[in-house]
Amino acid sequence: MTQETPKGDRIAKVLARAGVASRREAERMIEAGRVTVNGRKIQSPALNVTAEDKITVDGKPLSEPEPERLWLYHKPTGLVTSHKDEQGRKTIFDELPETLPRVMTVGRLDLNSEGLLLLTNDGGLKRQLELPSTGWLRKYRVRVNGRPTDGTFDPLRKGIVIEGEKFQPMQVTLDRQQGANAWLTVGIREGRNREIRRAMEAVGMGVNRLIRVSYGPFQLGNLKSGEVEEIRRRVMRDQLGLDGATPPETRRKPERKRRNPNAPKPGPTSRAKSTKRK
Repeated sequence: MTQETPKGDRIAKVLARAGVASRREAERMIEAGRVTVNGRKIQSPALNVTAEDKITVDGKPLSEPEPERLWLYHKPTGLVTSHKDEQGRKTIFDELPETLPRVMTVGRLDLNSEGLLLLTNDGGLKRQLELPSTGWLRKYRVRVNGRPTDGTFDPLRKGIVIEGEKFQPMQVTLDRQQGANAWLTVGIREGRNREIRRAMEAVGMGVNRLIRVSYGPFQLGNLKSGEVEEIRRRVMRDQLGLDGATPPETRRKPERKRRNPNAPKPGPTSRAKSTKRK
């Protein structure tokens, strides 16, 4: 006897889609007793809900989920990528424009890193973009102190083990030497905590500047430090393959007709005749 699939979606997923928090944060809010369903406080995220259920968070009714939106943000150095910091340091949310709705970051950039950070209002989209299975390449401009050769980075290209932790192969290009520093372009697909800094230290290089310039198909471009730019909805949906995206163009393959070997060869064309010099 087969069990019926519960209707609706898990409560944490619904909260994430409504932009309340990421799915993990929503689960913590539920366990803290901040969420009610149909007037009853719940303490476990193991609950499916439908559109008919009345949900409140901190006593406020859950708003209807907004369409997914995505922004590019040029994160400056010196800001923490979190809503609150235990040490009282400034976060990116202290500096974002007030006109922006409640957003979540896609991944992180550490305090001293700068460059492209994606922001979204949708917890489900955030999770999709962060999944390792997405495998998007993230590119960085990296300045290291020292005079490396191209061979210095061979261990990183092959994949390196640091303190028992296996790092996937990186793309590393030595661009130029600038005084006591060298500039590199580095591409990674995992985005572990301080991955590039730790990897460079392992080959004797200290990073003194790190700028993320792209995240998958999304580019930092000419966006100035501290600026935010929304990605056009159609572009976002096309790039991410979301429902409603423009389907890929389908073209019929040209049919090649075989020439009859017994047919007479074509004579010179009128165009060929006109090119002859008289």
